[in-house]
Amino acid sequence: MYAIVETGGKQYKVAQGDVITVEKLNAEVGAAVTLDKVFLVSGDNGVNVGTPTIAGAKVTATVVEHGKAKKIVVFKYKAKKNYHKKQGHRQPYTKLKIESIEA
Repeated sequence: MYAIVETGGKQYKVAQGDVITVEKLNAEVGAAVTLDKVFLVSGDNGVNVGTPTIAGAKVTATVVEHGKAKKIVVFKYKAKKNYHKKQGHRQPYTKLKIESIEA
């Protein structure tokens, strides 16, 4: 059984027991999070597709950890103008463990 859910403006295909990395959520480590924007659920009784979401469907997950991704370097440069700017960025994330999918 799997589902397509949205969180943080991105869509994820999740199954029970999966660990996914999503945009940072305001929840404590160990807290339960409910993802209620469910677009598709596939299980034993076939595929259920929402228009655009499935009413009453939800995915329950537990927060495993918060962290920051690897650093990326942003380098701006203008040729022949003596302009260059180096900047780094680390995107914050939240790891979720999928506990259950309810259709």
